[in-house]
Amino acid sequence: MISADDFLEPARDEGFDFYTGVPCSYLTPLINRVINDPANRYVGAASEGEAVGIAAGAWLAGRQTVVMCQNSGLGNAVNPLTSLNVPFQIPTLLVVTWRGQPGLADEPQHELMGQITPALLDTLRIPHMAFPATIDKIGPAIAAMSSSLRETRLPFAFIMEKGSVHDDGLSETTPTTRSSGAHADHRVSAELSTRYAILQRLLAAVPESAAIVASTGKCGRELFTLADRPQHLYQVGSMGCAGPMGLGVALNTTRPVIVLDGDGAALMKLGAFATIGAMGPDNLVHIILDNGIHDSTGGQPTVSPSVNFAGVALSCGYAGAALTDDSDGFEKAFAVALANPGPHLIHVRIRPGSLDNLGRPTLSPREVADRFKAFLADPKGVAG
Repeated sequence: MISADDFLEPARDEGFDFYTGVPCSYLTPLINRVINDPANRYVGAASEGEAVGIAAGAWLAGRQTVVMCQNSGLGNAVNPLTSLNVPFQIPTLLVVTWRGQPGLADEPQHELMGQITPALLDTLRIPHMAFPATIDKIGPAIAAMSSSLRETRLPFAFIMEKGSVHDDGLSETTPTTRSSGAHADHRVSAELSTRYAILQRLLAAVPESAAIVASTGKCGRELFTLADRPQHLYQVGSMGCAGPMGLGVALNTTRPVIVLDGDGAALMKLGAFATIGAMGPDNLVHIILDNGIHDSTGGQPTVSPSVNFAGVALSCGYAGAALTDDSDGFEKAFAVALANPGPHLIHVRIRPGSLDNLGRPTLSPREVADRFKAFLADPKGVAG
């Protein structure tokens, strides 16, 4: 058994100082120490998949990241681990607890996952080893993990058994409560704009220094068709993770960060609104392009007509939120969002449909990730 600092300090020496995840009792000493240590950053996520998205954004912004979760949460993380980390080749360290470990008594809900945890990581092609629970194993384990992340640019996992880290009696920090922000309604009840028209207005108004994370599906494809720029991240797969990725970026840069989300994707990880609101990045603008359907899969309806995204955002602590249904209203709301500390949400109701014969980005996801990362690191602050 080790102390939390026995692991955290050498991990920090290797550059790992950005942590996110969902708690497990096995992780309590580690998470509490991260929260109480100003040398580290911790973002508590609403779900494990969201945490993977947050970590991906933080890595793109130059941080070495750690995602901590119970093994039961691996199911929630499978989609972004396979459809975000793999195609973009984004590494992260996973610290996964081993509830239901064979041979140890545990609650019935952990029995099956406990039996299959190593095999599940094998299936996901995530190399793994036991979390180092003695002092002599920490250095070699961190060295092996760091080497794997550098060589593969893919996730690596430590499997943490019960009692690996002793509890030092550290207490968690009480989260800061954020009051609701201002609401603006720019609806004109005219003919709805197209996604393409809204993206045209966005590109005409967005600062050159801004980073844009576009949700999976036709949003990113239309953005690429309009203008391909180094500050664009065209998300593929990992539906619902545009907001978490944008949060991970925004917490680690002073640039404006624009998230282009869809109604279906936003609904998939609605808990991310709460995380964004609680963390309160003042440089984040979250735009929901809401056509009421799953446009990329045949136009099946979503439940967005009954959802007040602006109200949800304000209830979650966003500094401001606006609702609009045309290009002029969007332009007004976007100008306000850029001029005032956020996070801001702009809910834009748009017409279903997209451009005919819509193409796809011609760059590989890794190429998109590499140039986006280089753009964020550019001290000039503008696109190259």
